[in-house]
Amino acid sequence: MSEIDRLLAEHCPDGVEVMMLGDIGTFVRGRRFTKADMVDEGIPCIHYGEIYTQYGVFARTTISYVREGLRNQLRYAQPGDVIVAGVGETVEDVGKAVAWLGEGEIAIHDDSFLFRSELNPTYVAYYFQTSAFHAEKEQHVARAKVKRLSSSGLSRVTIPVPPPEVQSEIVRILDKMTDLQADLQAELQARFRQYEHYRHQLLTFTGTEGVRWATLNEVCTSAFSGGTPLATNRDFYDGDIPWLRTQEVNYADIYDTAVKITREGLENSSAKWVRPNSVIVAISGAGVTRGRAAVNRIPLTTNQHCCNLEIDESLANHRYVYYWLLEHYEDLRSRGNGNRSDLNVGIIKGYPIALPSLEEQERIVRLLDKFDALVGNLSVGLPAEIGARRKQYEYYRDKLLTFEERVA
Repeated sequence: MSEIDRLLAEHCPDGVEVMMLGDIGTFVRGRRFTKADMVDEGIPCIHYGEIYTQYGVFARTTISYVREGLRNQLRYAQPGDVIVAGVGETVEDVGKAVAWLGEGEIAIHDDSFLFRSELNPTYVAYYFQTSAFHAEKEQHVARAKVKRLSSSGLSRVTIPVPPPEVQSEIVRILDKMTDLQADLQAELQARFRQYEHYRHQLLTFTGTEGVRWATLNEVCTSAFSGGTPLATNRDFYDGDIPWLRTQEVNYADIYDTAVKITREGLENSSAKWVRPNSVIVAISGAGVTRGRAAVNRIPLTTNQHCCNLEIDESLANHRYVYYWLLEHYEDLRSRGNGNRSDLNVGIIKGYPIALPSLEEQERIVRLLDKFDALVGNLSVGLPAEIGARRKQYEYYRDKLLTFEERVA
């Protein structure tokens, strides 16, 4: 018998009472403040958007502050309150909760609520993650472009109310599982930071001896963008010629493409064959795509938003060029122009590169390839373990927070 089973048998042998949140506590809406009111130091606050992007189940410190001049206009959560997001872009966002366990009061935004009750606040925040809570919550979400959840709707959602001893034991178990996930995530991030530091050291040249500077165009036999067959002719996209799209340029060796075009499609576009071991750079693309690089291991073609650099191996090692672009990703991106800050072939061809001897380039590539393989294995292994732990956590969380209901 587990400790929770023992406690349940001792304190509520006939089952656990299930009550509406509005019958066991009160919801109070926050008051308005804007991002312009937020400062580096001032009144501790939680903005509703931070609840589902920055915080976990509980918090003892805030990451944001508002200016002192608003003190008398704000509404405050007290230690032991649960702060609930009332607005979000998705149904999953609204209803996300964080228990405030810090010292002193904190201001809360008017698109959030504080829930005040005698329940263990962390128990409440964990319960707000469960599939049972989500199933009830969804019935009360207003599904406009921005999703909203009212305090009256939240008040009608039910929650099991086991004895305080059971609540505390559940929190203890789930806290341990949460800590394990956090440790794994921290290890993965630490390895990536170590790799980035090592790469930066290898690709930083403080002196000029043995190193000459050139542009990417000077180390290429050719540099060109691709092309796209007429989109209205779907027959062009039912072939066997690999055709790379910008979103597939993601710091990885390319052995295949998601789309294949026909010989007629190739002739219909301005696309050209790109020889293997070229360095391909994304010219444009949503989010972080612009400026990313990859190496093709197969002959392929690309769309017009890719710049294809065929490297003269007598001047530069193609993987050295790839690692150079990986190291200088942010700087290259910053050179874009136009409304979307896109790059173009001219910008990329003119980008500077430091060229040590070929022997030194090969040494750097060997070292970074080894480290890249290690990080790649971690990128597969640790995220897989994190995912497995998360599924395990979700299963046991829902199981721990499901009780035999007391029959009135």
